[in-house]
Amino acid sequence: MADVVDSDELLRRLQRARACAQQEERAWRARRDELGAERSDPARDAVVRTLAYETVVRVLDEILTPGKHGGRD
Repeated sequence: MADVVDSDELLRRLQRARACAQQEERAWRARRDELGAERSDPARDAVVRTLAYETVVRVLDEILTPGKHGGRD
């Protein structure tokens, strides 16, 4: 990983990463909602993955637009 990137390229990469994480969050949220309140492994897995992607999106949001969430929501 010896590539040197300028700030514009870094920003583009972060924005793509955020868009990807947001897409995954939506997909896992839909899966979670589809499975409902089941206590199965797939339902638990969907809940955990949804939370993980929510966290990734929040972190990237804070990097890209500091203060967007104004602390904890």
